Amino acid sequence: MPSHGEVPAHGSPLRFAVLGPLRAWRGDVRLDLGPLRRQALLAALLLRPGTTVSRQQLLDAVWGSEPPGTGAKVIPVYVHQLRRRLDPGAGGTSGSVILTDRGGYRLDARSVRTDVARLGEIVEEARSARISGDLAAAVSAWSAALDLFHGEPLSALPGPFAEAERLRLSEHRLVLVRDKVECQLRLGRHAEVVAELFALSATHPHDESVAALLMRALYAANRQADALSVFAKVRRRLVEEQGAEPGGELRRVHEAVLRADEGLLVGAPPPASRSTGRRPPAARSLGCPRDELPVDVGGFTGRHHELDALLAPMDEQAVTVRAVDGMAGVGKTALVVRAARAVRDRFPDGCLFVDLNGHRQGRQPAVPERVLRRLLRAVGDLTEGDGDPTGDVEGLAASWRAATAALRLMVVVDDARAAPQVRPLLPAGPGSLVLVTSRRRLTGLDVDRRISLAPLERDEAEALLTGVVGGTGSAPERAAVRELARLCDRLPLALRVVGARMQGRPLWALERMVVRLADDEHRLAELAVEDRSVEAAFQVSYDQLPDAQRRAFRVLGLSPTVRFDPLTPAALLGLPPSAAERILEGLVEASLVQEAVTGRYRLHDLVAVHARRVAAAHPAEAAAARAGVFRLYVAAARRASDWGPVAFPTGPAADTAPFAHGEEATAWLDAAGGELVDVVAQAAAVGHVDDAGRLAEGLCDYFTRQGRYHECRAAVEIVLPLTEQLTDQRLISQLRTCMGIAYGLQGHYGQARRWLDEALRISRRTGDVLEQARALGSLGIFANAAGRPAEAAALLAESADLSRGVEDDWLAVMYLANVGAVHHQAGENEQALECYAAAVGLAERIGRPRILSKTLFRMGALQLDRGCHARAADALTRAAELAERVGDTPLLAAVLGRLAAVEEGLGNPAGAARRHAEARAAVGGRPGAGLRAEIRNRLGWQHAATEDLVQARARFERAVTRSRTASGETA
Repeated sequence: MPSHGEVPAHGSPLRFAVLGPLRAWRGDVRLDLGPLRRQALLAALLLRPGTTVSRQQLLDAVWGSEPPGTGAKVIPVYVHQLRRRLDPGAGGTSGSVILTDRGGYRLDARSVRTDVARLGEIVEEARSARISGDLAAAVSAWSAALDLFHGEPLSALPGPFAEAERLRLSEHRLVLVRDKVECQLRLGRHAEVVAELFALSATHPHDESVAALLMRALYAANRQADALSVFAKVRRRLVEEQGAEPGGELRRVHEAVLRADEGLLVGAPPPASRSTGRRPPAARSLGCPRDELPVDVGGFTGRHHELDALLAPMDEQAVTVRAVDGMAGVGKTALVVRAARAVRDRFPDGCLFVDLNGHRQGRQPAVPERVLRRLLRAVGDLTEGDGDPTGDVEGLAASWRAATAALRLMVVVDDARAAPQVRPLLPAGPGSLVLVTSRRRLTGLDVDRRISLAPLERDEAEALLTGVVGGTGSAPERAAVRELARLCDRLPLALRVVGARMQGRPLWALERMVVRLADDEHRLAELAVEDRSVEAAFQVSYDQLPDAQRRAFRVLGLSPTVRFDPLTPAALLGLPPSAAERILEGLVEASLVQEAVTGRYRLHDLVAVHARRVAAAHPAEAAAARAGVFRLYVAAARRASDWGPVAFPTGPAADTAPFAHGEEATAWLDAAGGELVDVVAQAAAVGHVDDAGRLAEGLCDYFTRQGRYHECRAAVEIVLPLTEQLTDQRLISQLRTCMGIAYGLQGHYGQARRWLDEALRISRRTGDVLEQARALGSLGIFANAAGRPAEAAALLAESADLSRGVEDDWLAVMYLANVGAVHHQAGENEQALECYAAAVGLAERIGRPRILSKTLFRMGALQLDRGCHARAADALTRAAELAERVGDTPLLAAVLGRLAAVEEGLGNPAGAARRHAEARAAVGGRPGAGLRAEIRNRLGWQHAATEDLVQARARFERAVTRSRTASGETA
């Protein structure tokens, strides 16, 4: 034994033992490690060799929820004291076994040896011996591994980390005992294990696998009654204490004892070695089917539909292949293992597990030849099991199919990178099942079921996190867990990482984690613990992409909307939509992009954060991408606007947008839903202020015709404080005009007038004739709607005077229609009809459906007032078709209401009722009074005029004449 307390010899090897009390030696000299908390900190480094552990992590590992008053400042003190104990010098940092690294500490793995590392080596030897059929060697190796344990691992050490590792290593020891005993039973050495198993079952009274082994050992010792007694005791304990019946394994052993099934309970003894010197095949000759399935994940939550799909009935005459794909960290392996363990009883010849390392950081993909050789050994066929690990894949695959032709197997193939990796591994036995996981969709693999796994549902994510974190379930805790689940994007890997960090922490720690994760800059960095990192998992997928897809992934993180169609990446990348769509499909196959609905794609939140982080390393590329996508939105808004190209004399032309007509552009904007204001905000936030202003301006007509006034004002309000940064000075007045229009269409005439007056003052100061004309025209329309027709006449006439030189046909139509409205109100129907007819002709020529619909509505209303029902029906029917086409709901409701009046005038009450029903359906549940006001304001005139229009009429007629002349039309 090394002597305790002596000064260690300089340069002697440093050894540690953790499989019992924590001990250390340099050479043959035992070292004094000091107080238990200092030892706990050392253990937190020892069991993470080569990994940098931050001060905060060390503090949490040792003190948990009760840190010392000095906080993390105590960590350097403990490290210094440990260096003095462990290092051959005076405890300085130079040459120390504990290295300082990036704000944390790291154990120099090259300078130390631990019993845990030796345990891993011996266990690997034991498993290799078992695979090769040398059970005696396996038992010897497992015994040597168990001899390394000297009591409870890390006994008496405080802190959450030591407790967790104590449980892990104790469970590992139990697994080793079970593996050793299994081989001893197969060797017929049951007398050796009965006493050991009785002692083990006393310390683990609820472990059904230990009970099953004890029953088998007792049966082999001709103690059938004792074996049945063990089952009865365990069952009674489970029922009384846990309210559960024994599981499948223990029930099978119980039935085997009753049936005296020697094959299951004892198995055949190993045959004598063959003259060739080869070791006996393990699975076949020993009658012991291999079960390589990994341990099931604790706290598995949800996935009911996916499990049902994986466990659906199979074709018993064929090999069934089922594949699960999805993004990194979504829980593919956990799902497949859960499904596999649920049906492993159906595969009497074994359940095999193969990890192809397709997306493992720092690991090379598995070599097909090696995998096939291992599989052949696993089923007891050693004719291809030795020799050069490389070789003929086709030959090995043929041998694998021949070896499995009579077997019913389950093979789980995890983390495949491509279909060609998987095809050679498919067994040939009818009724066999192959479950495959991959981040890619593996469309080249013929499968029976294909499941694309998405993040958990909200309640499932919260349940998973709650199960890991624990807590009292108070309202504040539930709120914190709910927000953490959202910030983790309901991704199981992220949820488990956060849960591991938060286990046993108080409420304030949960709330602090919420604050940390809310910051996109640091979110992914927070989602890492030991060797589990969400960002690292994403990075592997990114690194494996072709160059074109890597570039596309980067810029997709800059998409101004969550969902997008191929036009967005086309604009971001400067590519045709068809090329962008092909790249998008490649990213979908790689599970980095999700097709949310047909033709619409999205990045999950955490993936988008990673994409933006990667894009930050390519600033020039990001700048070009943003410029391209904001141009697309501006051009789309202008193409969808009824105002026409003359209304937007600066910036990108509307016809540069990839839309055949305004309705197509409108549908594209509709798909963005409520995110259009966010696009304006993003453009402003990244310095594209002109694009933000042009987009807010272009969306004015789009928003207001749908009654989305709040969004119209919100978009403009984003840009107004930034007008000093605008290089397009025209926008300074035009954005105010947009605000005036939004307020005026809601009937807020005072606010509308203030905004329009300001727009008029600015445009007069800058000499912008077009903006003056638009502001004056809008002032006139709302003055008329407010019941001030004389004022409206003067304003509209002044606007018409200015508009002669700007050649804006839309303005000309608007003025003609409003002049007709004034004549109509005054009872001058012929003059009104003449103005309406001229406006309709001009609107048809320039192809503006919305203003054409409004003018046809007015013309139809006039014909209805004149009693010309057939002509009214013609005009109003056209108006209804156009209003529905452009999505102007209030206008459509008004037109349908007038058509109902036409039907009544024609003596058709059924038709009138049908039109009234259509009008109600068009507006849904919107309140009637508010809708009537909106319709009136939208159309810009009332039935009742209270002011004298005699003096205004002459000015209107002059304005009409000038408008017709300027547009080349005749009255």
